[in-house]
Amino acid sequence: MLEELKKIRNIGIIAHIDAGKTTVSERVLYYAGKTYKMGEVHDGTAVMDYLEEEQKRGITITSAATRFPWAGAEINLIDTPGHIDFTAEVERSLRVLDGAVIVFDGSEGVQAQSETVWRQGQKYGVPCLCFINKMDKVGADFEMSVDSIREKLAANPLVVQLPIGASDTFTGVIDLIKMHAVLFDTKKLGADFEVVEIPAEYHSKVEQARHTLLEHAAEHDEEMMDKYVHDKPIDEELIHRAIRKGTIAGKLHPVFCGSALQYIGIQKLLDAVVAYLPSPMEKPPIIAHTPGDEEKKIPVKCDPKASLVALAFKIISEPHGDLNFIRIYQGTLKSGSRVLNVTRDKRENITRMFEMHANDRKILEEAHAGDIVAVVGPKHTITGDTLSDPKHPVLLASITFPQTVISMSIEPKTAGDKNKLGDALAALRREDPTFESKVDHETGQMIISGMGELHLEILQHKLMKEKGVDIKVGRPRVAYKEAITKLAEAEGKFVRQSGGHGQYGHVILKVEPLFNEEGHLSREMEFINEAGGDRVPREFVGAVEKGVEDALGTGILGGYPVMGIKVTLIDGSYHTVDSSDIAFEQAAAIAIKAALEKAKPILLEPVMKIEVLVPEAHFGVIQASLLSKRGFITDSRIHGKTRTIDAKVPLSEMFGYSSEIRSATAGRGTFTMEPLSYEKVPEQIAEQVISL
Repeated sequence: MLEELKKIRNIGIIAHIDAGKTTVSERVLYYAGKTYKMGEVHDGTAVMDYLEEEQKRGITITSAATRFPWAGAEINLIDTPGHIDFTAEVERSLRVLDGAVIVFDGSEGVQAQSETVWRQGQKYGVPCLCFINKMDKVGADFEMSVDSIREKLAANPLVVQLPIGASDTFTGVIDLIKMHAVLFDTKKLGADFEVVEIPAEYHSKVEQARHTLLEHAAEHDEEMMDKYVHDKPIDEELIHRAIRKGTIAGKLHPVFCGSALQYIGIQKLLDAVVAYLPSPMEKPPIIAHTPGDEEKKIPVKCDPKASLVALAFKIISEPHGDLNFIRIYQGTLKSGSRVLNVTRDKRENITRMFEMHANDRKILEEAHAGDIVAVVGPKHTITGDTLSDPKHPVLLASITFPQTVISMSIEPKTAGDKNKLGDALAALRREDPTFESKVDHETGQMIISGMGELHLEILQHKLMKEKGVDIKVGRPRVAYKEAITKLAEAEGKFVRQSGGHGQYGHVILKVEPLFNEEGHLSREMEFINEAGGDRVPREFVGAVEKGVEDALGTGILGGYPVMGIKVTLIDGSYHTVDSSDIAFEQAAAIAIKAALEKAKPILLEPVMKIEVLVPEAHFGVIQASLLSKRGFITDSRIHGKTRTIDAKVPLSEMFGYSSEIRSATAGRGTFTMEPLSYEKVPEQIAEQVISL
C-alpha cells in the first residue's frame, strides 16, 4: 500500500485565461491513453470542458477531475478555470492538491491572473512546475517569459529545457539534463518524437544554461554540491534528486516549454510531473484540531491504516442527490460506510463512490489516503467540510473564498417558477461558494451576487437551462459596502411592557475599524464579549452577536453591508423575568445603528485590477479611456507591437467595457480583470449612489 502511495501524483493545471491549459490537459489525456481522439477547445470537443456553456464559449467554467497512468505513476489531474470570475474553482482545487503545473503564454509571460493563481498556490504550499506554452505563437519569447516568472512572481525558475526556434520555426526542445535535443512529429500529433544531437548553433547557449541549472540544483543536495564544487562528473539521477528536493521544498520551480496546440513538449512535461512533484506521502502532515478546541492540534498523516480524515472541496447538485468531491488525507473510505461531518456535527452515509473522468464515472468500493474521489449520499455536506471517523473526530481548516463584487435582481415569471426558484438557488449555493442570494427587505426582490458579469451570466443560464426556472433579470449592480472611520460607543435598550410577561434587553457596544495584517480594512467582522456575566448573562451573548450581525448586514448609508468592523460588548443589564433572546437581539440592533452614526461611516466600492492588451497604435486612446473611468495606471509595457497596461479601476466604471474596447481597437484589444480591494467612494459619487 505504501509503495502504491509513492506512485500517486495529485496535480492541477492552472493558468491565466487563454494560456492554453485545457489544450494541455487534452494532450495529456491523449498521450496517456485515456482518450483516443484529441479534443479541441476551439471546436467545443474538449473532454475536460464537458458543460454546454464551456463548449459554447471555449472557456473552462468548472474544475474537472480525471485519473490516468504515466511512467509507472497514477496521476489525479484537475483542470481549473482561468477566468477570474471562477476563482473559487482554483482556490478549492489547490487546497486539496499536492502539486501544480502553471501554464504561461510564451508571448505574454506572467499575466494578471497568472499572479493570482500563483499566490493561491503559494498560500497552500503547492510545489509548482512552469510550462511556457504557445512557443509556436508570433512573438513567443522564452527568455522574457522566464524573466517575468522571476521578477513578477518572486519565484526561482530553474530552466530545464530550452526551445529550438520560436514562432513558426519552433520544432522541439533541448533537454539540459540528458543533453540532447527532442524533435516532435506534428503530423503524427506529437506521438512520435526523435532524439537527436543538439544543433551546433545552440552549443554556447546550452553550456551556459546547463551550468546555471547545475549550480542552482546543487544547492538542494549535499552530495551533488560536493561533486559540483570539486568539478566531478554528476549523473542524471543525482540531478533529478536535487531538483526534486528543491521543487518539493518550494524553492525551485522547474521550467519546461512547448506548444500544446502543435503537440510539442507534453510528454516531457508529464515525465517531469512524475519526477519532480510530490506523492501524498512526501507532503508534510496537515495540522487539524479537536472540534471545539483549536489549541489541541492533531497532525493528519497520509496513512491508509489510520482513522479517516477527508475534506469535501466541491459539490455538484444533481436531481438524485449531490455529488461530493473529496480528498482523503488519512485512513480508508469504503462505499456503504457511515462518517461524521465534523464541521456540522452530522452523521453522513457514503452510499456510492466514484473515480471521475470529467463527467464519466467508474464505481469504486474503497479509496485510501491520497485519493481524490466523488461520493454520493451526504445530505448536509458543503464545500470545506471535514469528514472523519465518528470515533476519532478531527477538524481540518476550511477553505476561504473572496467576497462577491456584483449583484442583480431576479424574479420568477410564473407562480410555478416561484416554487422552484428557492430549491434551485439553494442548489447553486451548495455548488458555488462565491454565489450568494438574499431577499431585499425594502423592495421584496430576490438579489443574486457573484464574482463578475460572466459569473452572473453563467448562473442565470444554470437557473434557466439546468434547473428549469424561467426568470426575468435586472441590470447588474455593484456590491457596495459600508465602513466606519473612528471608534464610537452607543447604548441600545429594548423594553416592552404590556401587562404580564414583558421584554427587556440592554447593551452598550463599542465599534472600531478592523484592519488585516497588511493594514487594509478587513473584509471580516469581529465580535468580542467583555461584559461580565452579572451584566449580560452568557445565555444572551449569542443573541447580542446575532443582533449585531443582522444590523451590520444593512448598514445605515444605503443599506449596504458593513465590513471591517470590530464590535465589543462592554456592558449592559438584564431582567430576571423579562429578558429574552429577542429582546437582546433588538437592543444590539438599536445600539449598532446608533454607534454607526457616531463612527463617521463611509461608502466603499470594489476596485478591480485590470490588465489591457492593445496594439501600440491604440495606447493613447485606451489610456485616456481608463483615466476617464477614475482609473489609476500602475504599469505599462511594450512587447513587440503590443502594449500591456496594468491599472486599477472601480468596478462601477467597467460595465460594458468589452464592447467599448473592441470598438476602440477595431476588435484587436482584450482585457482581464479581477477584484483587488474595496476603497472609499468619492463623496460626490457616494451621494449619487446613496440616493438611488
